Amino acid sequence: MTEQNPLFSRLTTTLAEESRTPLYKRFATAIKEAVRDGILVHEEILPGEREFSLSLSISRITVRKAMDELEKEGVVFRSRGYGTQICSQFEYSLKEPKGLSQQAVLRGKKPDTVWINKSKIQCSAEIGEKLGLSKGSEVYLLKRIRYVDQQAVSVEESWVPARFIADADDIGISLYDYFNKQQILPVKSQSRVSARMPDEALQQQIALPANVPVLVIKQLALDAQGNPLEYSISYCRSDMYVFIAE
Repeated sequence: MTEQNPLFSRLTTTLAEESRTPLYKRFATAIKEAVRDGILVHEEILPGEREFSLSLSISRITVRKAMDELEKEGVVFRSRGYGTQICSQFEYSLKEPKGLSQQAVLRGKKPDTVWINKSKIQCSAEIGEKLGLSKGSEVYLLKRIRYVDQQAVSVEESWVPARFIADADDIGISLYDYFNKQQILPVKSQSRVSARMPDEALQQQIALPANVPVLVIKQLALDAQGNPLEYSISYCRSDMYVFIAE
């Protein structure tokens, strides 16, 4: 590999920086940043330990420890006969009281949102029941396309009692970031997961092949007193998500 290779150029620069962070952790961080920036793509095969070691003048133990960490985080997948491959599937915890954006950042990925709708409406009886409201109560309907590392991964609709949102235009990429600024703290969630084939509109919104099913995630976020804060339905690419329940 030469210095012109974008991956090795990035690794060389990162590893040359003065830092108290262990070398293997800086190596792993550089790989995650390369995935986030599109230098490495899903299912791409990485060079072997020996090639990394010789090209970067680091020990194979350092490379191995970095790959162990990346495998634990779900960034790479290692198998005999195929080597080490990039795995860009996004691990999403169904129990963590954090939104997709916060979870993506914690896993070294870059979240983004394209808003389709932010409007105040009168809720249906079904939504009212989920949120502990009477039919016709005012709620905000929030609909958006969610992105991770510039890849559309899901379409999400959520309903929030109107009293929790002073100005919907202040909600940026993350609804939960907005909640935190308002001292609204989701602490637990209740989730149900099912699967179905996508309709044409959904295929277009997230560039989904017709033969790839979507996972439908219905989730209720609650505060410490058990009060409903948000009810959401997410339509997620089954080939891009790995859901964690423990």
